[in-house]
Amino acid sequence: MNTYGYWVVGLAIAYTAILVVAGRVARSRAQSGAGGYFVGGRGFSPALVAFCITGLFSGSTFIAVLELSYLRGVSAAWYGVAETLQVILIALFLIAPFRERALVTISGLIGDRYGRGARAIAGAITAFAFPMWSVATALAFASAVNISTGIPMIWSLVLTAVLLLVYLQAGGMWSIGLTQTINCVVFVVMLAIGAYAVYAGAGLSGLTKLAETKPEFYEPTTVGMTQIAAWFGTFIINVPLAQAAFQMAVSCRSAGEARKGLFWACLMGIPFIVIATLLGLSAAAMMPGNGKGLIAIPLYLETVLPAPLVGVFFLGIWACALAWGGPCQFSGATSLGRDVMMAVKPGASESDLVRYTKWSLVGLTVLMVIFGLLRSEQSAWWNILAWTARNSATFAPVITALLWRGATRQGAVVAMVVGFGTGMLWYQLSGWGISQFLYGIHPVWLGMSANLLVLVLVSLATSREGWRVASGNLLSLGALLLLIGVGLAAYTASAFVTLAPTGLLGLVLFLATLAFAFGLMVLFQPRGDAVPAGSVAA
Repeated sequence: MNTYGYWVVGLAIAYTAILVVAGRVARSRAQSGAGGYFVGGRGFSPALVAFCITGLFSGSTFIAVLELSYLRGVSAAWYGVAETLQVILIALFLIAPFRERALVTISGLIGDRYGRGARAIAGAITAFAFPMWSVATALAFASAVNISTGIPMIWSLVLTAVLLLVYLQAGGMWSIGLTQTINCVVFVVMLAIGAYAVYAGAGLSGLTKLAETKPEFYEPTTVGMTQIAAWFGTFIINVPLAQAAFQMAVSCRSAGEARKGLFWACLMGIPFIVIATLLGLSAAAMMPGNGKGLIAIPLYLETVLPAPLVGVFFLGIWACALAWGGPCQFSGATSLGRDVMMAVKPGASESDLVRYTKWSLVGLTVLMVIFGLLRSEQSAWWNILAWTARNSATFAPVITALLWRGATRQGAVVAMVVGFGTGMLWYQLSGWGISQFLYGIHPVWLGMSANLLVLVLVSLATSREGWRVASGNLLSLGALLLLIGVGLAAYTASAFVTLAPTGLLGLVLFLATLAFAFGLMVLFQPRGDAVPAGSVAA
């Protein structure tokens, strides 16, 4: 291990001690009343929400854009723009209703609406998906550290997983609030060092030369319009399912303050996108030809920065991994320890649920390490599997819980099983790859399509109340949506050969299903039911 490696390891050990102390400090706050462990006693300030959301999304965005900008140039920034749009949509449309419902988790929302069986299924699938997201970012960090230190990737992963367990166990949501604040302080230093590395390395002349030799790096669509559309589609569809973000945001004192914190987080995220893009371009200008950005970036930094600054920069990268992994692990453990156990043991007390959640944290930590051992060479694979598993099962139950009282418990349970099975089956038929799928259809689009269509159709067939057909403007709207759905389906069939190579076939198919299902939801309402859509009544 060289000098750079010693600095990285030394700073990591010191930072570990700081975060463990922060977790212990959070213990007293977590024990101060109902909900203290799961949602911080609903006592977060807007600033604390902003730090939490910045850590969750901007940290992971920085790593993704850093990698992509080295390979594709400025068009990588669209990833950060798409993720920022997700946060804006959450702030505008979902924080108020979720805060009014005293939401803790999305799987809990499903359970409140559809009963214990649905709560158990949603909680279990959600819980086991979150360690996949955690390990994906942790592996990206570990691969970068391996270049500078020679430390095997698995040991970086184990250190990350164990540290998350230690500080989350003590204070729950308050641990996340305090540690995300500390992570944000480190982010500021990391961004400053990154900006200096751009100036001290490639500089304006190097970036100008790159524009001459590789002008495509400065074109806004080099990464591909289909990829950009996929980013925006994925993040927009994920808006009602962003459980980790919701759990932190609804910990705020009020919906208005939570919304303010989310908007602040959007502004705080802009420097992450800009500096990651410039740093990736600088590395591409000075060290072209490397197949992986997270290998080229460390090599670039070591050529332009002294060892202490490289160490601090990679401390910031580790903070990105922790800031993403902490909320993911805790939210997954909440779904398993709180929601699943509420279904198994309906009479469990708040203290029982906290204890079960702490046990779940241990289990998900072990699972995170196992995932890393099973497939450490392709961190992106775990993201795809997690999206497919969670979204294919829970998308439709959440949408209908918010918008359609006609959904039945039978429909929700069957839809979760069928959607999950469809997504997993399609991924298996696609060979479990990371970019090549059968007919170019990403498994998450097919899984969510099956999930939504099955829930609506089974609900129409199993409702005991009977149905009334909408009239007036609602009748016209419902008919229009049905026509749009049928039209998109017909277009998908006729343009199959054209759409398949673009990667948009699955998205168009999903939009057709979405329009058709929403048309049915508008047209058919429970007979004689005056309760508005979005009620949580069973």
